[in-house]
Order: sequence, then C-alpha cells, then structure tokens
Amino acid sequence: MVFDFGLDDQISFFPSLKWGELLYIVFVILLAATVSKILTIYIRKTLTDKVKLSQLDLFIKVINYAVLIITILIIVPFFNVELGALLVAGGFASIVIGIASKSVLGNLISGLFLLFERPITIGDSVNIGSVGGTVTDINIFSTIVKTYDGVFVRIPNENVFTSEITNYVAHEARRFEYVIGITYDDDANEAIRIIREVVWSHPFALKDPSPSIYVDEFADSSVNIMVRIWAPATVWWDVRTDLLWKIKVELSKNGIEMPFPQQVIWFQNELKERVTLRPGEDRAQKAGPDEHT
Repeated sequence: MVFDFGLDDQISFFPSLKWGELLYIVFVILLAATVSKILTIYIRKTLTDKVKLSQLDLFIKVINYAVLIITILIIVPFFNVELGALLVAGGFASIVIGIASKSVLGNLISGLFLLFERPITIGDSVNIGSVGGTVTDINIFSTIVKTYDGVFVRIPNENVFTSEITNYVAHEARRFEYVIGITYDDDANEAIRIIREVVWSHPFALKDPSPSIYVDEFADSSVNIMVRIWAPATVWWDVRTDLLWKIKVELSKNGIEMPFPQQVIWFQNELKERVTLRPGEDRAQKAGPDEHT
C-alpha cells in the first residue's frame, strides 16, 4: 500500500483538518508531555525534602493541569472550535472562581515563593510579624509556628510572605551581651580578667569572633562592665543563661561585689547645720555651755 499525500492535503476521515496541521498537533502534544515530565522530575527533586508528599503531589497535579490547559488552547482552533466564545465563558468562570478563591491562590503562590526563596526552614527560631517561636511545618498554604509558650499558630503564607521576617538562626553564630556592675572600690581590671577566664573556659563560647569585655560606663552606683559573647545560634540561649551565673559565682569568690542601687539623702536641717559650722568646729562647741546644762 502506498500513501501519497501532501502536508496541505485534507484528511479523508477528517476533512476540516490537513495532514500538516495533524502533524503539528501531534508535535504539540508530544512537546507538552515532555515538558510536563521534565517539570515533574525537577519539582520532585527540588521540593521532596521541603514539603509533605501529599502537598507535593497536589502541586505537581496543578502544574500538569496548567500544561494540559495551555496545550488544549493551542490545538482547539484546528478543530474549528470558536475560541473566542470559549475564552469568554472561561473568563466569566475564572472571575467567579478567582473571587471565591482569592486568598487560597494568594497563599498558594506565596507558599511557592517561600519554598524557592527559603527565608525560613523547619526548626528555625523566628519572628514573623507579631508571632515569635520555632517553625514546625511549612505547607503549601500556611506555615505553622510553635511559640515560646508552646502554642501552635497557623499563619497563612500570604501573611508570611508580606510580613517582616526575623530569623535568629539563619547565621551560624549569634551574639549576646551582659552589663555587669561592680562597686567603685573593686578593681575593674581584676573583674575583667575573671570574667574573661570564665568565658574562655566555656566550651560553647566562640573564640572567633572573640569575646569583648571592657569598662563601658561609670553609673550612679556601679562601674559597668560590658561583656559581649558569640555562641552557636542553636545553643546561644543555653550558653547565655549558663555563663551569667558562672560569672556571678566567680566574682563573688574573688570578693568582687555587684552593688545594689544606692542614694545618699541629705535632710534640710542637717544640711543647714553643716553650713553654719566652721571648719574644725563641732556641734557642742557651736551650742555653747549653756545649752548643755
């Protein structure tokens, strides 16, 4: 059997379609299938460790449906289907669906941006807007944060994406500081030496960047020593609380006190008496012999 036809010849079993158009349609379908397969493989490799399997499957289905719709819109005109009327009907439907699912689509798109940008990951200690805590889950539509009080908060991804995000563990190290006051009678250099020894002996206090310890202020009741220390971001709070107490204990062992706030109050009558006394003259001399009899 010999087939003799040209690309511009009509198909006998489908007169409205030419052989060239049929080949074009087949090419578009094969290309769409290839693109869909490549996107599926890429998305699975990229997001497998970032989202749950059920959410990943849902996202892949959305992508595949989008490719299918685009393919249909490309090949439908070859079958003499009035695309304008179809687009008008689809436009009305999309408006209704868009209004009904505006927040859902916003959360979905924001979730995708968060997954690719990755400003936060599961386990990070963060502040998202007014919510602070540890990220326990990142979904397609929302992010779950466990607050420091143990309360789970679900934040829509649209809010996460548009809010200011503070990530406390994005950097491998984090700095904290103390202000330690000693009395004016104590030796500040000795206090600094003791504090430096305590800090350097702690296994999680980083040597690089090195700690910074210096006299920072002469306050009303104390000489204030500034102590700035770097620690791994994952354990910085434990290091902070542990070192604070150890510094206090070591200073006390060496006789260095941390003073309470103090004020000296002068009463008006006593101040007047002090003003009227001449140098070297006490109250008894000022009063005279008659006032003591």
